[in-house]
Order: sequence, then structure tokens, then C-alpha cells
Amino acid sequence: MTKIFDGSSPFLGFPPELAKPYLHEKRIRGWGSTGTVFKRLLEEVKPQIILELGTYLGASAIHMATLAKSMFDHQILILCVDDFRGWPGFRDKFKFHQINGNVQLLYQFMQNVQTMNFTDHILPLPFSTTSAMSALCEWGVYADLIEVDAAHDFHSAWADINLGYSLLRPGGIMFGHDYYTKLDNRGVGRAVDLFAKLKGLRVEPDGQHWILRSK
Repeated sequence: MTKIFDGSSPFLGFPPELAKPYLHEKRIRGWGSTGTVFKRLLEEVKPQIILELGTYLGASAIHMATLAKSMFDHQILILCVDDFRGWPGFRDKFKFHQINGNVQLLYQFMQNVQTMNFTDHILPLPFSTTSAMSALCEWGVYADLIEVDAAHDFHSAWADINLGYSLLRPGGIMFGHDYYTKLDNRGVGRAVDLFAKLKGLRVEPDGQHWILRSK
């Protein structure tokens, strides 16, 4: 909070006036965001800090926060890393109003979190995955559970998996979506398989999700 938001919550005084006309009270959408893998891994790890790489509108984070609220006595913190820019052409399919190049994804994410009353549990880190994880490493912030679901090409997934694993506490678990997705000749799956082979880990598929357990 101090390093990124000058010591105060980004939800303080939210939403700003310029964004209000374009926000839905709740617009929670994602892909594979409510699979059984989430409850299973939360029960196993009992995390205090979760790092989510690629969050879009916060569907997975909100689902994990909802599960954790009913499962644990301790408070969890979910750090959601995303540049909140979408991708070229995404507005052809998903209608978001653009203001001076800003497509309002961050504000809609924050609105979703606020509507669901998780502003004390979910914090956006509005940067690229590489720059955010480099900073977290420098600051000594590590996670018990890491979800990798940002870009789906091989090189991006490879970078996220490698950096993410360096932020994983001993005994923690890293997992992600789109293990079988065909994009970039199964880019995500190839990155996961190669990383596991080089680290001597076993890939555990769970539907479209993949799981790697730290040694």
C-alpha cells in the first residue's frame, strides 16, 4: 500500500467522477473462474497471501475471497496483477467505454471488488506481470498460492511461471488456467511442461487448470 498507493487505499473515495457514468455496479466476468480447483487448493494451502497474475474483472479473485471468508478464521490478501489494458481488439467483443485511451478495466475491477465488499482483501497492482513481480521480489513479498492466468503465448507464460515460482513460499502451490488451450500451439501448456521438466516437478492437470507444487 505504501509503495504503490502512497499509504492509502486506492478504494478511498472511489469511484472518481469521470468514471461513474460508465461503471456497472457489478460486472464480474472471467474464464474458468469458479472451478473446483480453487476450493481444493484453498483447503490444502490455507493461504494468507495469494498472488493472481492476470485478473481482468476480478472474477477469480472474488471467488477465492468468497470461499476464504467461509473457510478461514484468518484474513487473506489477494494481490491482483494486471495492466488493465485488455488486448488489441478486445473491445470488439466486450463493450467498454474508452476515455483518452483508458478502457476503464481497472475502475470496473475496483467497482466489482467494492460491490462485493472485499476492498480489505483484494488489492490491484496495475502493472505488467514482469514489473510487478520484480518489485514484489525486491520488497520481500512472497505468496502461499499463485494463480497464473495472464497472456497465453509461450514466451509470456514462460516468463510469468518462472518469476512467479521465485515468489512462491516453500510448500506453496502455483496453478493456472488454459493448460490445453490451442493458442500459440498450446503456448501455456508447453511453458508449464518445460518448466516442470527443468525443475523436476510433476504437472497435475485439473480440467483446464494445471497445478505445480513447490518442493
